[in-house]
Amino acid sequence: MPLPSLCLSLISLLVAGASLAAAADPMSPVGAWTTIDDETKKPKSVVRITEKDGIISGAVEKILDPAKQDSRCEECADDDPRKGKPVVGMAILTGLKKEGDNVYGGGRILDPNNGKTYNAKVTVIDGGKKLEMRGSILFIGRTQTWLRADP
Repeated sequence: MPLPSLCLSLISLLVAGASLAAAADPMSPVGAWTTIDDETKKPKSVVRITEKDGIISGAVEKILDPAKQDSRCEECADDDPRKGKPVVGMAILTGLKKEGDNVYGGGRILDPNNGKTYNAKVTVIDGGKKLEMRGSILFIGRTQTWLRADP
């Protein structure tokens, strides 16, 4: 194997190993999470949380109600580039950084149903099986519990 190919192979293995290590940590928020509807208490969507350079973000991977599969962020602000875009694939969680054991904050979360963005904080709980998602403006907010969707 020529040297450049060997180097590329080694780099690929290192990157894959780092990704698997993050995913293997049960107390990491990285992975797929099932969101729960506040009113019905039924599963609503799956959000995939990723980490890049110490920054946590998340995008809607799937909407579980077949009637809402084609939902768009119609209520997003006119200056928000997500306005009118499909919710599936949309980044709704951005800019979180580790603040402590299992706690990530300093980011923002978008509620695509009402188009509002909130300060975001996530805490991995219950041995990594659950995630507390706190969205707030000043001292007013709400907390949702998301359930890990992948093993």
